[in-house]
Amino acid sequence: MNISILKADTKHTKGIARICSVGWRQTVTRELSEEYQKKNADFWYNHDRVYDDIRAGMYSYVALQKQDVVGVIGGGITEVGAGEVFVFYVDETYRYKGIGRLLLEELTEEHKYLGIKKQWVSVQEDNHRGIPFYEARGFVFQHKRISYTETNEAQVSLRYLRKI
Repeated sequence: MNISILKADTKHTKGIARICSVGWRQTVTRELSEEYQKKNADFWYNHDRVYDDIRAGMYSYVALQKQDVVGVIGGGITEVGAGEVFVFYVDETYRYKGIGRLLLEELTEEHKYLGIKKQWVSVQEDNHRGIPFYEARGFVFQHKRISYTETNEAQVSLRYLRKI
């Protein structure tokens, strides 16, 4: 398998939108209603929104298998010396093949270059793929964050931090 990690570009819009929409829904499928999942995915991962967010730098890198987007990561600076992983998904067909590690390493190198010393990530509670992945890479649980969706459902995120 020949995977390339490249800066996200607007030509990747369709693939990024697909990966994020499917990946996010898989993450919350047992936690949030179908109604909210559809609304949220349609809002954040529609073609125009993803295109604009790529141009704004919200999506940092893609993993390509030939010309197909099979993974994506986005992050940025949230305060002086601190950065965050905002979005991070790998197509389920390509999981457990090292693609996530490569994407996170690329974003982390960029964060280091920008002077970031600590890196945050939010993980959906009960995300049995994401939590072990982050913990294996030195992220340490800090606290829970509970927010409420427009459909009045509790969404619980676990906040993790690591020094880089």
